[in-house]
Amino acid sequence: MALKFGILDQSIVFPGQTPAEALGNTVKLAQLAESLGFERFWVSEHHDSPQMAGSSPEVLISHLLARTNTIRIGSGGVMIQHYSPYKVAENFNLLASLAPGRVDLGIGRAPGGLPRSTKALQKGLAESPSLAEKLDELQLFLHGEAGEDHPLPGLQANPLPVLPADVYVLGTSVSSAELAAERGLPYAFALFINNDPDTALQAFETYRSKFNRERGTEPKSILGLSVIAADTEEEAAALAGAFKSVRVTLASGKTVNVGSLEQAEEFARQAGETFTAEEREADITRGTKETVRKRLLELAERYGAEELIFTTIVPDFDKRIRSFTLLKEAFEELAV
Repeated sequence: MALKFGILDQSIVFPGQTPAEALGNTVKLAQLAESLGFERFWVSEHHDSPQMAGSSPEVLISHLLARTNTIRIGSGGVMIQHYSPYKVAENFNLLASLAPGRVDLGIGRAPGGLPRSTKALQKGLAESPSLAEKLDELQLFLHGEAGEDHPLPGLQANPLPVLPADVYVLGTSVSSAELAAERGLPYAFALFINNDPDTALQAFETYRSKFNRERGTEPKSILGLSVIAADTEEEAAALAGAFKSVRVTLASGKTVNVGSLEQAEEFARQAGETFTAEEREADITRGTKETVRKRLLELAERYGAEELIFTTIVPDFDKRIRSFTLLKEAFEELAV
């Protein structure tokens, strides 16, 4: 089976850019992805971050659907811990009614920001149900109405689309893989966030071994990667720079991945807890298209992924376009 490819864009506001320019580049990348024949284009959700313009994926998805014609557009992902599943279902049922068969709903469990933004998003909310409970309610409203066992029987998240959004569970841990498996849903592991190969391997093995086929579906594994392809190895290495990945563990046991030790300190300060931090070199697949293709094929085989979704953190927009174009060329050459 041939690998499928997608792009995850975080609408990063690089130095010297405005948020409007960053979002404009996201639109251009979605159109590029469609012209190159990529399977899907996802956008992220970040809060209280001047470096990230994509705070509302639903709004951005609507705009991207209107500016493209065939490619699937989705969230990578909606941080459902902050929201009512009913309202998320309304948003995505409306999107799926406007663009049937083109909408993906990726669900994440990360906060999408520091504790300050989480408090703002959840202000006035009662104690939140678990992620599993929210996911169950979300799926209920995406496909029909609340039954007699629901507190609000007969409730619908109108409009009900002919083709509801496809739901994906996104994660960086074994527990997220278990949740996807129990619900019989596709699973995407973000190796660009948690680059521990042992955790990734265990997550995918758990997902396949525990997958619930009673819902009439088969496992579908997506691997999220940071990739930079360039015309020379030297250029790719220079573009990759010295990005870091920092895993923060709070005294309460909560863990989160951030981009720097400074962000780790700020996260712990806002949470009001002591912390430990583990700094790692960011896992970026980089090189010429031949070098990148070789490693991507190895990773897909190692983790059993049917699809790869790429993010490319390169400030130079033309270099980002070149990177995605080279990626597509690399696999087109393989098919000849």
